[in-house]
Amino acid sequence: MLLQEKRLLNAQATYDDSLCWFRRDLRLDDHAALYHALEQSRRVHCIFLFDSEILDPLARSDKRVAFLWQCVRALSEKLQESGGALQILHGRAPVEIPRFAHGIGAQAVFCNRDYDPAAIERDAAVALELKEKGIAFHDFKDQVIFERNEILAKTGRPYTVFTAYKNAWLAKLEKSPPPIYLTGKHLSSLAPCAPSPVPSLESLGFESSQPDFPAGMSGAEALFSDFLERMENYHALRDFPAAEGTSRLSPHLRFGTLSTRRMAFAAHHRKGPGAQAFLSELVWRDFYQMILYHHPQLAAGRAYKPEFEHLAFENDPAKFNAWREGKTGYPLVDAAMRQLDLTGYMHNRLRMVTASFLVKDLHVDWRWGERHFADKLLDFDFASNNGGWQWVASTGSDSQPWFRIFNPVTQSRRFDPKGAFIRRHLPELSACPDKWIHAPWLMPEEARSKIDYPEPIVDHAIARRKTLEIYKLNDEISASP
Repeated sequence: MLLQEKRLLNAQATYDDSLCWFRRDLRLDDHAALYHALEQSRRVHCIFLFDSEILDPLARSDKRVAFLWQCVRALSEKLQESGGALQILHGRAPVEIPRFAHGIGAQAVFCNRDYDPAAIERDAAVALELKEKGIAFHDFKDQVIFERNEILAKTGRPYTVFTAYKNAWLAKLEKSPPPIYLTGKHLSSLAPCAPSPVPSLESLGFESSQPDFPAGMSGAEALFSDFLERMENYHALRDFPAAEGTSRLSPHLRFGTLSTRRMAFAAHHRKGPGAQAFLSELVWRDFYQMILYHHPQLAAGRAYKPEFEHLAFENDPAKFNAWREGKTGYPLVDAAMRQLDLTGYMHNRLRMVTASFLVKDLHVDWRWGERHFADKLLDFDFASNNGGWQWVASTGSDSQPWFRIFNPVTQSRRFDPKGAFIRRHLPELSACPDKWIHAPWLMPEEARSKIDYPEPIVDHAIARRKTLEIYKLNDEISASP
């Protein structure tokens, strides 16, 4: 059911020319900033910036850039079909956005909010430059359902426990659902001008590649339609990496090719256990964005819980490299890490398993793993990535207790019982019998010698005891006067 539209700007505010700056919202439908720009302006010019401050530090083979490029190209084509055009720039936002806005005579720039401290700082710099040129800056909530201070405890402070936050979030969704922004009837306000050519990946300094995920708005719609048919079983299948149980929509959430509101409303209105489990994942996403907004020190590599800031990890580079390369000797961990390296995607259950293994089996600082995922994940979002890693490492808000440690073999037997996922990504184990697929080192020596797969890098039982010692000692030190 569509919700009543709301006008968030003063009804008298009108601009002859304005600029809609697309960022992580590469779609036309249900787009807050575009809706308000179209409604408040006679002509709306659309722009996308390949931000050099974001792109320059990335590896030249970064899969996210190829996915982003496909999404930008699809957006450009859709805007042309709708009577508008996408202007594409490359450079630093505080320089290029004000320069372009001033050049076309825009009186305002519209965009959707981002919550990373670096993005907040960038937008403040852009807004300041625009102000000096006499150009207004308007930003809107779009990538989350509830933001910043919209969900607070009765004390007026941010929640720190997820369940309490979720209950308040669900109650607010029922009572005050956000609007759906019907941009379609305003598209006649798109400025009719020639589009910029989409620069090649090579001209941007990146290798040309084809992303493994369907990209753009059409790719998002196809995945969303498919998931709607499977949503009722989401709760039962989502933990099994070999099954088609997840939505696979996370890259589209990250780049905004599909509206978060559409996903949330679809799940909320279905009511079944699968839909509610999926909705809960969207609540986690909002929770971590809220935590980051109120605790910007997390972006500087700080632990949410100060008492766990300096855990005595060994940080052995050789073990870290074995983990990165999928050569730890634990099949489920290695299969997941190779899936990540090959596709830029990792199943959510396996993100927890691999993260726990790095921190609590190999005793490597969670920040090392967080950075690796940041470099590799197609759906990388700082708030969710940081929140997930700190949850596993027991250093974050409402994280798992430090004495909870995933057993990689138990996880493998439970969630990949036939070894289908393992064999898909570890061809060297394709002929391994089901009996040994989760722990091939237990095979008889004669059969073991025929498989080219490493011995376990650590003994889980021994590593677990050491982890408990590290965290227990840290607790004792923190508690001492």
